[in-house]
Amino acid sequence: MSESAGALPFLILTRAGFDDLVERVEHAGALLILNPGIATEAELARLRAAGAVLHILGQPVEPGRAREAELALHLARGIDSRAWVEHGPALPGPGPVSGPVASGLPAAPEVSESLPPPRARDLHRRLARGAGLFAGQALRRLRGLAGGGQPMLLPYLGFGNAGKLWIKGRVLDEQAFRDQTPTDSGWHNLIALYRRLESDEVEGARVLARFQGQELESFTDRGGYFSFEISAAAPLADGWQRVELELPDSRGPDGQPPRAEAEAMVPASTAKFGIISDIDDTVLWTNVTNKLNMALMLVRSNAHTRKPFKGVAAFYRALSAGVSGKENNPLFYVSSSPWHLFGPLVDFLRMQGIPLGPLLLRELDLRTILKPTSHGSHKLEQIERILSFHPGMRFVLIGDSGEQDPEIYAEVVRRHPQAVRMIYIRNVNPDPLRIEALDRLIAEVSATGAQLVLAPDSVFAASHAAAEGLIHVDRLADVRLDKREDDKLLSAG
Repeated sequence: MSESAGALPFLILTRAGFDDLVERVEHAGALLILNPGIATEAELARLRAAGAVLHILGQPVEPGRAREAELALHLARGIDSRAWVEHGPALPGPGPVSGPVASGLPAAPEVSESLPPPRARDLHRRLARGAGLFAGQALRRLRGLAGGGQPMLLPYLGFGNAGKLWIKGRVLDEQAFRDQTPTDSGWHNLIALYRRLESDEVEGARVLARFQGQELESFTDRGGYFSFEISAAAPLADGWQRVELELPDSRGPDGQPPRAEAEAMVPASTAKFGIISDIDDTVLWTNVTNKLNMALMLVRSNAHTRKPFKGVAAFYRALSAGVSGKENNPLFYVSSSPWHLFGPLVDFLRMQGIPLGPLLLRELDLRTILKPTSHGSHKLEQIERILSFHPGMRFVLIGDSGEQDPEIYAEVVRRHPQAVRMIYIRNVNPDPLRIEALDRLIAEVSATGAQLVLAPDSVFAASHAAAEGLIHVDRLADVRLDKREDDKLLSAG
């Protein structure tokens, strides 16, 4: 005789668990969340016909991985409360289970082995003894994987000129994130993404900055962010300047206040122009116009496995070198990606051989990452900040046509017609109405003496840049080779 499952959700991970549970749980109203491939379509159809509510996971969860199970429940049905989770040896179902399976995460004591033999007892009592009933917020548990509970300083890359520096950072209530590797599974990438998006910020923390014998004080805002604008006591040399940071009111395990070192770039005196580049769909494919696909890209890959657009690395190296090959022109990256992704983006630039520069990202949280607003105002504000620090420098602006980059850059030209030397827009939107709007912007920008160039790829943009004296013509071969290598990697993948 079957017994009612009530409203308790069941996460079934193996064929053995499936066979055991469906024998003894009343199907009507049961919420069953299943690993893919453990039941046949006919069996699933019979359960649905009997009134069960079924959800098949998009990625398999390995039995014994408690944190993955919690995240699967939250993503599948938004479940953050009591649930039954199977734990036991993985057994094959009627078909193969495909997709990445995470490993290396410890099992939690709440999750126990599969159900005991049927007995004439209340189902929930039986499950409570033979299976795991857990409660709480899945995302909070994921945050707990980082461990620690100690405040940490997370400085970002800043910038400046000979007379002052601007730096920004964040104070978080957790230890540094685990480094990702090329072999990380989709679950590891997803957990890493949630760690970054749901990190616990510390509001009102006092932060000290020390530079050239000066000590400045700031306090973190509601998002845990702090910033400093530091006037130099003596003229600053070219290159990266280092600012010491400290949390004077906290103590780490060693009894000392947490400390970190922020870096701020001062452009070289040899620089002829600066480069301001978007990241999303300009350097790195993110499909930012489709926020769900963007999130899936972040889950499925990491800094080791993401690839830049074809030829971008060589093109940006050529722009940085300039026509003489020794200009050391600075790069600035302005993006609507959240500050939470600062570390992975820096890793990505370094691993792909793309010149590193300050990243000016956006303050977002998990609730708004899929629906960012004020995209244009954020980018325009950050570009204005860069121009204010370098009033005598001209800039090459690089973006894509997917969102508002052309309109934002055209507004920069309106406000600062002498500051913009060239605009390169990678065309990612073939909509005729969008092309028509871009044609109008091209004409408007041309009237100021600057150029807005709609480029299909990096080779086209590099050829134009060589003709305009922005890069040496010999660099074109590197861009073409880089594009061919990227093509090979794409076809091999």
